[in-house]
Amino acid sequence: MGYAEKRASYWRGRYKIEDGKYGTVSDSTGAVVKFATKREAKQAADAEEVNVRRGQWRDPGLGQETFGEYASRWYEAQDLAASTMQNYKRHIEEHLLPDFEDKALAGILRTDVAAWEKKEKAVYAASSVKTWRSTLHLIFEDAIDEGLITSNPAARRRGRGKRAGRSRDRGPEKVVTDALGILLTAERAALLSGRDDEFVAVVLKGYTGKRWGEIVGLETQFVRPGVFRVEWQLYELDTGELVRCPPKDDSYRNIDSMGWLSSLVFDHIARTKPTPCPCHGRTYVFRGQGAARTGGHQGAKLVDVARLAGVSTGTVSNVLNRPDRVAEATRVRVEKAIADLGFVRGGTISEHAAHWRRNGLATWLFTPAASGWYPKKAPQEARPVPILGEPWPGVPARGRGATDRADACWLPIAKGLTPHGFRHTHRTMMEDLGTEKVLMDERMGHLDGSVSARYAHVTPGMRERLKLGLTQQWEAALDARLALCPTSPVRILNDLLRARAAVPR
Repeated sequence: MGYAEKRASYWRGRYKIEDGKYGTVSDSTGAVVKFATKREAKQAADAEEVNVRRGQWRDPGLGQETFGEYASRWYEAQDLAASTMQNYKRHIEEHLLPDFEDKALAGILRTDVAAWEKKEKAVYAASSVKTWRSTLHLIFEDAIDEGLITSNPAARRRGRGKRAGRSRDRGPEKVVTDALGILLTAERAALLSGRDDEFVAVVLKGYTGKRWGEIVGLETQFVRPGVFRVEWQLYELDTGELVRCPPKDDSYRNIDSMGWLSSLVFDHIARTKPTPCPCHGRTYVFRGQGAARTGGHQGAKLVDVARLAGVSTGTVSNVLNRPDRVAEATRVRVEKAIADLGFVRGGTISEHAAHWRRNGLATWLFTPAASGWYPKKAPQEARPVPILGEPWPGVPARGRGATDRADACWLPIAKGLTPHGFRHTHRTMMEDLGTEKVLMDERMGHLDGSVSARYAHVTPGMRERLKLGLTQQWEAALDARLALCPTSPVRILNDLLRARAAVPR
């Protein structure tokens, strides 16, 4: 039986764990409980000894490891995709350790987690805080499995976070666009990049719903007649390294392609003649835009001058190098475009980077194309994209004094639209066409674990109806763009518009 032991000003309970080993009654944090009377100490010691005999006793020393020590050990034990490991590391180091690092696992209470969450929500989006709390919950669950703690302080109590609380924390609705929005965004992205590659990539993303890593990681061997095979993706780590890894959630799949979309991509490959990249040794459909030029990546390019003057890049080169070979009127027109755009000779580069980067494409091409604004990037504030209004829809003015030289700016196509928003857009387009859910899930790379999904199967008829519907949406978008202006400074779109205009009505 247990017994009470007198200390200086209190009693403590002692109980037998095994022969020659005794324990002291402690609280959940491992601190010795100080009893005021001998009777209370004896009763608590007896209760603990009963737990020992029943096999329900737990060493009070467990859980005294600090959260920082355990989180480090927990992270090292994980063996997950590089992208997941990167995210866990960021969550732990940037958002969990500042508050919990020196606290004992068993000493972290539900109220501590609630206070941390409230503080984080005052600075960050609720959706981000929810993700970090999920990581915290996972760490505590594994600590429970190891027997270090008995309950999870990051677990939400049933019924909490609903009604008003849930609606208050809900993030903004995802912005989507339509077929014409995809076409206009692709055109602007090509104007901003100065080449046709971005037009093809944006259209491909809008009409397949591929994740961005799957677009960047699309190898030429997986572009096949009538289908795009999703076998790999390129995921960019915070270090800048692009890791070749399987698609998210192992969503390997074939995406049916319309004839016009396959032709667009095959023609792009034939035109750009891609070669194996130095980082992976594989041949990818798309290349990056290239490293920043000295003096800033927003300087005018040779292709911008050609577009504004309505001539080829070869003619611009002749004006710069062999002006005697160019007609006087053409030379004057090109020189005026050079002055209007602030073109600096030697400001362009011929080498392209092996791959796009998240920041380069999303920040400086996709976002300004969709919203009409360059985002805030220190030291500059957010600002409209300055353009020269002719030829329509305008040629971006770049470099110093661009705002002063510009005579117009773009209206937003869909403010807040992101590259991932094109996945939502594609799903919405399929919903609008009445596409069967089983085919939509297959195309998006989603897994439906319901019982009914086990009995649903994709048929050739479903595939043909979807391809026909998407083709009709594409043609309607071309017609709408044709009505706005029959030509485009983007060569590939200009050819499409010309071919569409020639179709008998």
